[in-house]
Amino acid sequence: MVLVGIRSTGIYLPKTVMTSEELAGKSGIPKEIVESKLGIKQKPIPGPDDHTCQMGILAAKEAIDKAGIDPLDIDLVIYIGEEHKEYPLWTAGIKLQQEVGALNAWAYDVALRCGTTVMALKVAKDMMKADDSINTVLLAGGYRNVDFIDYENPRTRFMYNLSAGGGAIILQKGYEENELLDSHIMTDGSFSLDVVVVAGGTKEPITPEAIQHKRNMLDVTDPESMKQRLEEKSMVNFLKVIRKSLEKSRLTERDIDFIGILHMKKSAHDYVLDELGLREDQSIYLENYGHIGQIDQILSLQLAQQEGKLKSGDIVVLVSAGIGYAWGATTIRWGK
Repeated sequence: MVLVGIRSTGIYLPKTVMTSEELAGKSGIPKEIVESKLGIKQKPIPGPDDHTCQMGILAAKEAIDKAGIDPLDIDLVIYIGEEHKEYPLWTAGIKLQQEVGALNAWAYDVALRCGTTVMALKVAKDMMKADDSINTVLLAGGYRNVDFIDYENPRTRFMYNLSAGGGAIILQKGYEENELLDSHIMTDGSFSLDVVVVAGGTKEPITPEAIQHKRNMLDVTDPESMKQRLEEKSMVNFLKVIRKSLEKSRLTERDIDFIGILHMKKSAHDYVLDELGLREDQSIYLENYGHIGQIDQILSLQLAQQEGKLKSGDIVVLVSAGIGYAWGATTIRWGK
C-alpha cells in the first residue's frame, strides 16, 4: 500500500474585488438577491497583472515555502489551471515548473473545468503508486474565466459568481499526514455542448462581428433543456460521487467531519449539507470569494485550516462539479 499525504497548500487571490452592489449594478439583479440567492457578498477579479498561470505560480511558491521543501526535490508538476491563460496553445505547467525552480521535474497540463483539482489529485496519486521515481508532486494553476461573463446575458446568470485566483497542493509519497484516500469521478457528455464560448475555435473563428455580438463570451445554447436535465441529474450525481469516494475509502457519510464544496447558490449548498446530515459549521460557504473554478476546493481546505475547523483524524471530503458535465469527490484523512 502506497501512502500519499498532502504536504501543504497555497492560495493567491487578486486584491481587486467586485462587491455585491457592483454586481447588482452590472446585472440589474437587486443586491439582496445577489447576496441571498446567488450567495455573493464580494468576489476577487483579476487586476492587470493577475494572469492565469502567474496566479498559479504565486500560489505554488506559497505552498513550497509552507512545505519547507527544496523545489529541486519536486518530481512532477501538474498544471490544474484553466485553458484560458496568458497564451493559447501553450503548456502552462512547463512555465510554472521553471518559475518555481522545480528544474528536476517534468510537467504537463490537465483540464476538467471546475473538476480539474479533484481529477488531478486522483491522477497524481495513481501515478505515484505506479512509478517509483515520482515521490513529490506539485499541483498548481490559476483561474480567471470571469473574463468570459457577460452580466447582461441572463442565460449565464448561474455563472455570475465566477471570480479569479490561484491554488496549489503539494503531495508527497510516504508523508504520514493528511492522507489522500480514494476518489470518484463521473462525466456526462449529454451536457457537453450546453455551455460554450461559441466563437474563437475552429468551428467559428473569431471575427469583429463575433465580438460585436458577444459570441466570444460564455453562453448557454439551450437554457430550458439544460435546466431540466440538470435538475434530474446534478444533485443526484453530486451526492453520488461523495458517497462513492467515501465507500472506496471504507467510510460512510456519517464519518464526514468537514466538506469542501465549490461555490454555488446558497440553497444548493444547504441542500448538500442537509442530505449528508452535516452542520453548517462543517463546511465553509465561499460568499466572499465567489467561484474560482477548480481552486475552490483548495481554498476551502486552506480556510478550514486557518479557522481551526480541522483536527487530527478528521475525515475531509472535497467535492466539485464542472461544466461538461463532470462531478468528482476525493476523501482525505486529516492529520497524523
